[in-house]
Formats: sequence, structure tokens, C-alpha cells
Amino acid sequence: MSKHYDTLETRTPAEREKALMQALPQQIAHAKANASFFKDWLKDVDAAAVTSREALARLPVLRKSMLGEVQKKNPPMGGLIAVPMSKVRHVFMSPGPIYEIDTDEPDYFRGARAMHAAGFRPGHIVYNTFSYHLTPAGIMMESALRALGCAVVPGGVGNTELQLDAIAGIRPDCYVGTPSFLKILIEKAAELGKDISSLKHAFVGAEALPPSLRQMFIDKGMTCLQSYGTADLGTIAYESESIQGMTVDEGVIVEIVRPGTGDPVPEGDVGEVVVTTFNRAYPLVRFGTGDMSAVLAGPSPCGRTNMRIKGWMGRADQRTKVRGMFVDPEQIAEIAKKHPGLGRLRLVIDWVNQADTMTLKVEAPSPSADLEKAMEGTIRTVCKVGGKVEFAQPGSLPNDGKVIDDVRKYT
Repeated sequence: MSKHYDTLETRTPAEREKALMQALPQQIAHAKANASFFKDWLKDVDAAAVTSREALARLPVLRKSMLGEVQKKNPPMGGLIAVPMSKVRHVFMSPGPIYEIDTDEPDYFRGARAMHAAGFRPGHIVYNTFSYHLTPAGIMMESALRALGCAVVPGGVGNTELQLDAIAGIRPDCYVGTPSFLKILIEKAAELGKDISSLKHAFVGAEALPPSLRQMFIDKGMTCLQSYGTADLGTIAYESESIQGMTVDEGVIVEIVRPGTGDPVPEGDVGEVVVTTFNRAYPLVRFGTGDMSAVLAGPSPCGRTNMRIKGWMGRADQRTKVRGMFVDPEQIAEIAKKHPGLGRLRLVIDWVNQADTMTLKVEAPSPSADLEKAMEGTIRTVCKVGGKVEFAQPGSLPNDGKVIDDVRKYT
């Protein structure tokens, strides 16, 4: 079987660009005609004239940070979708909250191409450890795996020992999930004497994959590749066996723009990832992800010819991702409201012992063990991720407007 998913991956850049620019005005016209938000948002745009990247760059950027307010005004989807709800299969709720959908379209999130690049093939049994509860990750992965012809074990999250029993008994070929949970499974299996050696391919995402952690998996006899995407857009880019940047998916147009603007930056400069998708149900046009990246020059050694990006390089705003879940400044404000009388709050995100950590530094006039316990419970409730509380003297935290401080460094 070919190492490439289809012939789209090996088109000449000129062929690909011609096809994209022919489809682009049709997609914009479709969005304006069928999604009430885009009818207003793009009311002054002549869809038929948007036939180049230069013309696309003149359209406004709809940033992910805006979705919450847009959807609140016209719940649940804010007029962003272009199909009736009768065509929607699931409505998901991501942190924020932000709502997303899928439909019955096979491989709705376009993940099969990325998983094929990671070595997944028809007949493989795949252990999927992404969550199936409210958030879309579990179903995003499953829809791609089914399109590939893989059998799926819906492992979900937690219950480590039970999951090890399932892996030892079912003998899956592949793992899907966060790299940190795969590390936990490997270490716990060694401790308990469980055999999970059937796992030969890992497809990871939702958090960073430092080189040292990837090497750990390789040393255990697994290949390990990652992809980059969002619940709104599906797959944006993915690694191939060359592990030299991420190849942009064939179903999107990616621009790198100066943060806070819609202006494309020169090739190689770091900027915000802005994506236009050809999804007919959820036709996002110039969607600003808030993620930072840069174009990687030159062709990929793997033979795929699409543009490459350097992968995730931080956030254009303070919103960040911790153990696969987004954490927003608005959530820190919500925590403060639940515990009145405090000074400044600053959430510090770090990388310790190959895992994300969260510490909420709190200016508290009257710190106590009870307040610490209560606030740690609030963190988990509001952010959906656990964190510790560290009290500070009133007036001691920086007065710089920063409420989320991501100090992670990966080695």
C-alpha cells in the first residue's frame, strides 16, 4: 500500500493552488447563502472576486476568541453553520464554552489522512484514549479511524489499570491520545507487569510532544507522530515519517498572519495561524485559531508537496492548552468571582517531569488551608483540569495584565 493517502498529496503546488482558488469563491458564496452569521460578516464581500490569496487576505478574520459571544447571541451555533440541525449528528461543548458539530459525512474532521501518515492501516485495532464525554476529541479520532477501516477500542480517559487490562487482552496495534497518558500507561504497565507490547504505532495530539518523550516511545518499539487541528476546523496539519515540520492538510487553506491583524507575514516569520476550511456544514472563512506557527520553507523529504508549518509555537493570546484542555483568562476571572476578597490571580503553566502542571498564584489577605482546598476544587470545576494553589502577599504579583503565564520549556 502506498505511503501516501491519495494523489492529492503529491500534486504540484501549482495544481493544488489552482484547485483551491477555484473552490474558494464557491465556498464563500455557500457560507454567505446558508449561514446567517456569514451573510452579515461578509456582506460587503463579492465571493466571485476572491480567487487569490491576496484577495482572501482582505477578508476579516473571525478569531476563535470571538466564538463564545457569537454563539451566545444566537445559541447554540451562532448562525455559523450552513446546514439545518436535522443534518447535525452531534453537538459538542469545548471549554469556553464553545460549541461544535459534526455530521454523518465520513471522516468529517479529515483525520484519516494524518493517521495514514502515522502508519495506521485497514484492519488495525486502535486504542483511543481521547474523551467521548461532551468534548469532541474521542469522536473526532473515531470517525477518522473508521474511514481508514480500523477497529476502535473506545478507551476514553482515566481508569489506568482497567485500560492496561484491555490493552493486554485485546492486543491493539495502535494508540491514539495524549503523549502524557501514553507515558503513564507505559510506566504503569512496567510496574504491574502488564504486556502492552502489541502497540506499534502512536498518534498523539492535544499537547506538546518533546523530543525526549517521543524518543521514549521509539525506545519502546513504537513509531510516534502527531497532528495539529481544532474541533472547529478538523485537521490543519500533520507529521509524516520525515518528522520535519507538519504538512498542511489538503482540505484547508492556511495563512500565517501578524497577531491582531489579518496581514500575512513573510515566509518563515512567526505569526497567527488563520485557516479557511472547505467544510460545507461549518464553512469557517479566515478563522483565527490563536495559535502561533511559521511556514517551513522547501519541500518535504516524504514526497508530500503541500506547504509545511513548524507546528504549534505558542499562543497569540493568553489562552493556552493544558493536558489537552484549553484554559482561558475568562476562567481565571470566574474563579476570582467565586472567591471574593482576593487580590490578583496568576495561573502559571509549567512542564515538570514530562507533564503539564498548573499553579494558581493568589494574593490572599487571609490565606488558609480551607481556602486552598476550596480554590483547588474551583479550579478543577471551572477549568476541567486540576491545579495547585499558592498564596502570595497582597500586591506582590506583577501588575502587567497577565493572568496566564505559560513558562513551559521542552527538552
